[in-house]
Amino acid sequence: MRKVVSGLFVSLDGVAESPDQWQFDFDEQMGEALTTALETADTILLGRVTYTEWAGYWPTVTSGEDVGFANWINKSPKYVVSNTLQDVDEWENSSLIKGADLTGAIEDLKAGPGKNISVAGSPTLVRSLLDLGLLDELVLLIHPVIAGEGRKKLFADDTKLKKLQLESAQPTSSGVVITTYRPLR
Repeated sequence: MRKVVSGLFVSLDGVAESPDQWQFDFDEQMGEALTTALETADTILLGRVTYTEWAGYWPTVTSGEDVGFANWINKSPKYVVSNTLQDVDEWENSSLIKGADLTGAIEDLKAGPGKNISVAGSPTLVRSLLDLGLLDELVLLIHPVIAGEGRKKLFADDTKLKKLQLESAQPTSSGVVITTYRPLR
């Protein structure tokens, strides 16, 4: 059975919003972790906000240092979870999952053939998948920075208790710690 795996950049104060404004440059170990994530996944889950931001950008990347990721994400099947979007035709290989159908749709994807299913960005979707017991691994790249300034945290202060098991933790040369957690079921 396929796994649903999320990888997110977070700050020490739990911020996951706008990592481009506070994250470090990628060091070698971060690059290796992200390369492994791409090599072990062939399907992408996106929330509405991430889809809306990325659909206008990644299809336009045809050269430069990001072209490898652009080629991978543009060619991969993408499933967009939203209750408000009417279609996701703007970006090739995209399909819409209405939020009410989330559990059945994810269970069907997990039961199908292929590699891991990667949740790209989409912290709101990550929270929903975790709450529904659909997330198999949560990989956090924890940056030694306090992002603050009213940015959204990965988990709200009123989030219900959810226990996870630490599978691995690897500090990198820049001080980022790459952690992998599995929800306890």
